Amino acid sequence: MRYKAAYLCGPNDLQLKEMEIPTIGRNQVLVKLKAAGICGSDVECYLGKSKEGRYDIAPYVPGHEWSGEIVDKGENVLNLRKGDRVTGDCVLHCGKCDNCKSNLSPAACKNMREVGFMPNSPGGMGEYLVLEESYLHRFDDDMSYEEGALIEPFSVSYFALWGHGGHVDASDDVVVFGAGPIGLFAAIIAKVAGSRVIVVEPIEYRRQIAKKLGINEVLNPKVENVKAAILDLTAGRGADLVVEASGTDAAIASSVEVAGHSGRVRLVGHSIGRKVPVEIGMVIWKSLSVTGQAGSPFAFPKTIRFMHSARKMIDYSQIITNRFPLEKVHEAFNFAVQEREKAIKVMVTM
Repeated sequence: MRYKAAYLCGPNDLQLKEMEIPTIGRNQVLVKLKAAGICGSDVECYLGKSKEGRYDIAPYVPGHEWSGEIVDKGENVLNLRKGDRVTGDCVLHCGKCDNCKSNLSPAACKNMREVGFMPNSPGGMGEYLVLEESYLHRFDDDMSYEEGALIEPFSVSYFALWGHGGHVDASDDVVVFGAGPIGLFAAIIAKVAGSRVIVVEPIEYRRQIAKKLGINEVLNPKVENVKAAILDLTAGRGADLVVEASGTDAAIASSVEVAGHSGRVRLVGHSIGRKVPVEIGMVIWKSLSVTGQAGSPFAFPKTIRFMHSARKMIDYSQIITNRFPLEKVHEAFNFAVQEREKAIKVMVTM
């Protein structure tokens, strides 16, 4: 049986190919894919600006934000059944190397595979996907497949606030830099917890999306003194929690400036490959807790439970700005590139 999948073969070289569905192993399942989101990291790989996507080894199927239905399974698959709605981890740890045995994050695995970035781990931009049961997560039938494809990016935001022993509640003033998917999801999580949430975003369209999601305090750093505005909104205290989700130099530098004493700073936005000037003395004198994050290790189950509970208060579909069928995957990627200010989450549907 043959199926269609998009293969990234090099910079700006995305090809829709027909392939044979691989035979599933004893511990694997066959997923009929339904939806896959285009992440900013996918765009960077597509443009040749990131080395994360390994088409230098061989063409690969992108898409690490996906969902689908199990249509077949191996004989040793015990906890999943045909018809289950599932999504899966992006970073796949081996469980055998020293780092895995030391209970470090999957990103520290010496034999790490990365779904949607490597030839040996095809992603969700196709009609079918084969993956081991241990990396899959079932979600409820009353969640749509598009919501299922949002679980991976939502888990990054969830881990930003709750991972590494983190917390957020109604006593917190939370500042989020960046109103892309990760920033918006972080703002949603803090809002559901009852926190006052302040989003900092220079793009008007994204500020409007934040407001539609119920975020009342939205600042434009192009025209406002962000530090002064945040101090004013917090009665001079500064933020209890700062989530930096933009990866820009200005936001990274501002994150320690707007944090209040004993505040928590979560660095999530990608900035690797360059040095960013930060007044590190503020970390010392304010007794700040600064934590970096790569991915969302072991956060999917809690993320799914949170999303299911919070969906009564939040319409996740507002994050999805555009939809394209798999046959128009080239248009989907080009739109994500050319309309980056408005393309918050572009979804490819199967």
